[in-house]
Amino acid sequence: ETEYGIKAIPLGGYVRMIGMLPPSPGDKPGELRTLSTGRFSQMVDQARADSMEEVQPGDEDRVFYKLHPAKKIVIMLGGPVMNLVIATVLLTGVITLYGLPHVAPKVGLLSQCVPTAAPTLQVPQPKCQPGDPVAPAKAAGLQQGDRIVSVDGKGVSTWDEVSAAIRDSKGRAMTWVVQRGDQRLPVSITPAVLERATYDDQGNAVAKDGKLVLASMGFAGITPGQELVKTPITQAPKFVWERTVDTASIIVRIPEKMAGVFQAAFGSDERDPNGPISVVGVGRIGGEVVALDIPADEGGNWLKIAQLILLIASLNLALFVFNLVPLLPLDGGHVAGALWEAVKKGWARLRNRPDPGFVDVAKGLPVAYGMSLVLITMSVLLIYADIVKPIKLFG
Repeated sequence: ETEYGIKAIPLGGYVRMIGMLPPSPGDKPGELRTLSTGRFSQMVDQARADSMEEVQPGDEDRVFYKLHPAKKIVIMLGGPVMNLVIATVLLTGVITLYGLPHVAPKVGLLSQCVPTAAPTLQVPQPKCQPGDPVAPAKAAGLQQGDRIVSVDGKGVSTWDEVSAAIRDSKGRAMTWVVQRGDQRLPVSITPAVLERATYDDQGNAVAKDGKLVLASMGFAGITPGQELVKTPITQAPKFVWERTVDTASIIVRIPEKMAGVFQAAFGSDERDPNGPISVVGVGRIGGEVVALDIPADEGGNWLKIAQLILLIASLNLALFVFNLVPLLPLDGGHVAGALWEAVKKGWARLRNRPDPGFVDVAKGLPVAYGMSLVLITMSVLLIYADIVKPIKLFG
């Protein structure tokens, strides 16, 4: 009686039963009112009819809408929970077996110059211009891959320590010790003093009265390198929880995020790299990952595979959270109906009243139709934005 299916793309699952929608109040199972007025009423009646067509003789008491609220909740959470299980397995596998890149006290990229142009809201990080002086790190002879061991005789183990020392130097000469291969080399470096943009906790440039808030700080011209760090399996639940909370925060701010997508698609704004994307954007990002030319000593194809797995895990987390939104036609809408039914039944028992029966979720179908229209509009906008102004991972 149960049909199972396995899909080629691991994007979760869904559960569907016969009799998801009840007949109209007062109608017998399998029978519908012959008269309906209004467009929405006709659409609701048609949905009821389509649902009842699946009910075969003998199944009248096995339909979904007659189940106990707890059973309804378990059934409707089947799809989202499968999304969560897939995401948990994939994320746990990557962070424990392969690792995640973490910023390390080593030289990743070297700037070619000290940018002398003033930062603006449009260009908070100016690029090199002809005549700009050579960047201090490049002038000092630092090379990509050098690991910074100490700064002015003080050992460092994190990039934050190195960054703080550079920022506070403000033109003072410094002596570093770097590990290059099997050698430890002393390096003398004098960071330049620049007026640079300040950033908030979300990484956004701080502005006031239409101008950037600038601060004087040291500049060496180094982008930190990264190293893969494996996470103990005991920390996996915390990691999955944090990723889920991050995803939920994006879902909650979806109206704001979609406004940003619209402004980027039809204006001059840039796309938010942490904003929503469509299946077109997902495919484009996957293509970027596959096309990367990564040296074997930096991860090679294994890094590509890990990035693709993380992409699939992120999609499953997004589907898990989004489907819990308590609006039809999402699973969360059916769960909300079941919870309301449980409350009504419990309240009736406490007051020794008759069982109020099931909650008619079909009455919420007009909301579902509106929600479907919103989802379709969002999908079209995201697809268009991902074509004309896509999010690019690597520039």
